[in-house]
Amino acid sequence: MKTTASTLTKFTLGILIAGSIAACNQNKTADKPAAAATTASSEVKETIVYVNSDSLLNKYDYFKDMSKRLEDKGKASQGDLQAKGQAFQREVAEYQKNAATLPADQRQSTEQRLQRKQQELQGYQQNANAEFQNAQATENAKLYDKIADFTKGYAKEKGYKLVLTYSKANPTVLYGDHSLDVTADVVKRLNEAYAKDKK
Repeated sequence: MKTTASTLTKFTLGILIAGSIAACNQNKTADKPAAAATTASSEVKETIVYVNSDSLLNKYDYFKDMSKRLEDKGKASQGDLQAKGQAFQREVAEYQKNAATLPADQRQSTEQRLQRKQQELQGYQQNANAEFQNAQATENAKLYDKIADFTKGYAKEKGYKLVLTYSKANPTVLYGDHSLDVTADVVKRLNEAYAKDKK
């Protein structure tokens, strides 16, 4: 009981990882019969697994489609902004070319109009950026929910007590034995589920 509480406490604090839990259990059960040590070790392997999120995202069809949608949306928004910016630049160039021949009051009103237009363009750009970030956040939330919901059912089906995630960008798991990696099976099943949803 003391060993289990100690292991859980260390695990909760993030000091231990999936691979070291098995090693720790083997060391602590060295005085017990070999069968008990094997049972403790296999129990950890059967209940704790991890998914490599880098591989998952590279191979998950939903993520590929989501990335394409966001990329297309970003390109369309960028193209729209670029077209508006170029039209504004042409207006400014036209004004500068004719400014010397215009009466003072007309120059002043044109400059004020161009200044308002520039501010509108900047506001439009900020709104477009905010809209894209919101769309990205919404898509990422959907992606997370899809993977989390699937993983919950998958863990229940397989009898896993804990499913960790591994990523080079955010390495919360420093080491995990390859036998604990269930990424390939998770990706396969996620893609099968997504293919059914698309129909």
